[in-house]
Amino acid sequence: MFLVLALIVSSCNDKKANDASNVVKAGEENMIEVANTDLEVYDFNGFQKFLQKKDDKVYVVNFWATWCAPCVKEMPYFEKLNQEYKEDNVEVLFVSLDFPHLYESKLKPFIKDKNIKSKVVALNDVDMNTWIPKVNEKWSGSIPATIIYKNDTSKFYEQSFTYESLETELKQFLK
Repeated sequence: MFLVLALIVSSCNDKKANDASNVVKAGEENMIEVANTDLEVYDFNGFQKFLQKKDDKVYVVNFWATWCAPCVKEMPYFEKLNQEYKEDNVEVLFVSLDFPHLYESKLKPFIKDKNIKSKVVALNDVDMNTWIPKVNEKWSGSIPATIIYKNDTSKFYEQSFTYESLETELKQFLK
């Protein structure tokens, strides 16, 4: 899957140059609003803060894309988890790896049509060989991939979830 993702991203290099102004650099935030859908777009340096919060909240960070069928299939489970465990200090974050030229035509309509309530950000950083091992050294780059963490304790999953399996993994962090 990573090879396919790398090939597709490399084929988008011409388009990438046009979209570079939409990428957030060095921790700054960029909001793009179209069709009443805000989308924060980050390079990895800007995104990294979402993997390092230390506030006693449990974070469930899911890497996905609209073109990834297993990712789309499991999204309702993450949404349900976000709603069911909100009072338990749990927050779900969807990290879209969609290509920048698809933000307007695919990603934003998807978020709106599926009525996604969890926070969605886009990660636009083509240097995958550098940032993927920073997320997790064992990650091959395939999606869906998920990190569940609380403060300095985290677990990485390169797999799809059912609601039950996702809830089981979350409960380890709520003890």
